[in-house]
Amino acid sequence: MSEQQQKSENRERKTTDALREFISRGWTPRPEGTPDRAPVADFAAERRARLGEEFAGERLVVPAGGFKVRTNDTDYRFRPHTAFAWLTGFGGDQEPDAVLVLEPLEGGGHEAVLYFRPYGGREGDEFFSDARYGEFWVGARPTLADVEAEYGLTARHIDELADALAKDAGTVVVRVVRDADADVAALVDKVRQEASEENTSQEEESREVDLDHELAARLSTLRLVKDAFEVEEMRKAVDATQLGFDEVVARLREALEKERGERWVEGLFALHARHEGNGVGYDSICASGDHASTLHWIKNTGAVEPGVLLLLDAGVEVDSLYTADITRTLPVDGTFTEAQRKVYDAVLEAQEAAMAVIKPGVPFSAIHDAAIRVIAETVHEWGLLPEGVTLEQTLDKEEGQFHRRWMVHGTSHHLGLDVHDCALATRADYMEADLRPGMILTVEPGLYFKADDELVPEELRGIGVRIEDDVLVTEDGYELLSSRIPRTADDVEAWIASRQG
Repeated sequence: MSEQQQKSENRERKTTDALREFISRGWTPRPEGTPDRAPVADFAAERRARLGEEFAGERLVVPAGGFKVRTNDTDYRFRPHTAFAWLTGFGGDQEPDAVLVLEPLEGGGHEAVLYFRPYGGREGDEFFSDARYGEFWVGARPTLADVEAEYGLTARHIDELADALAKDAGTVVVRVVRDADADVAALVDKVRQEASEENTSQEEESREVDLDHELAARLSTLRLVKDAFEVEEMRKAVDATQLGFDEVVARLREALEKERGERWVEGLFALHARHEGNGVGYDSICASGDHASTLHWIKNTGAVEPGVLLLLDAGVEVDSLYTADITRTLPVDGTFTEAQRKVYDAVLEAQEAAMAVIKPGVPFSAIHDAAIRVIAETVHEWGLLPEGVTLEQTLDKEEGQFHRRWMVHGTSHHLGLDVHDCALATRADYMEADLRPGMILTVEPGLYFKADDELVPEELRGIGVRIEDDVLVTEDGYELLSSRIPRTADDVEAWIASRQG
């Protein structure tokens, strides 16, 4: 459940009976009726059915998670756990401390029951005095009937959860998504222990945790192939990301004038991410010059100097919580130098090679293999590998890998509700699996030559380039979802010129 905030005595306000009575009356009634059924509701029901088929007869507990305290009496903006969002269709700010329970039915299948804190009315103190849940502070929450109508779930008050979990606990297997909410996981563990005739042994506790891990892994695996709703949300996320990139390019000169130009770029993109969607899908990497060689540079504290490259790795998360993940490397002066273009073109060649292999039936690992071979060929051709090391020797995964000094990361990952989506899927289902239609992936090779790398020519030092795009695996190949964001060096230069003209 939500983290508890430390109460401050110096901010307490006495509530009199007179105030309580006065503040509860004189309000226009809430509108009658319930919301229309959400477009995602049928898709979420199908997802729950698929999950339920794999765990027939078992009670599955999927918490949303709760608020995390940011500073004293403020919380971080709430985002539900990914598994909860996928199974319910809930988006940003929905619904802290809720728990989805898939309750097994005698005739087969499951009833989807959402336990949450519904609208509390205007009669009690919560209405005006609870800064976390009160309508005065955060607005009115949905009623039980609202949730049932909009999302097609059975809705119950969160106070009924404990009894629901304990029902028949000794005869039904109960699994929980443990990392979503430690308190709910502890409640499930308590129910399991109390249902046992004797205290649960360490061996039994370990077995139950393994059951939970299996549930988490299957939830990741089931998300590998996106349904039609998810694909459209990903298109929206990519389109919104393009708008953010366009604005950064249009105002790139302004970053040159700021003391911390990287922060200026970060703010420009975040403005559009928040306006077009729920916000950024992850902390934006706005890396100028040598900072581009730090793979997860999210400090964004540097200046943007004339003549350097700016690596922008950013994505908009739309309200449904699906996020894009795009990287472009931009010459801040509008034109690549000879050395910058040389590196850029090599990375683009690696990306094109990786994309060329994408189609159903091809191993996921083939994407990286295709890109990294081009990277290895490039650094070998440029004479950067240790003396005497051949191309095939460096590509040897057991004895070589010298080229990884300049591209240490992988080329591709799944994308969706999480920027690194489906991360808990087993290796067999992820890294060792074949591509299938409906998968959405990134393709993101790079070359990174740090300013203090004495093994590369001086003209290459301080140049970091990554090109990243989002692709949908189709029946006969792939669709480049981010095709409208310029990629080639010539197109990038033309893009900058057109936006700044």
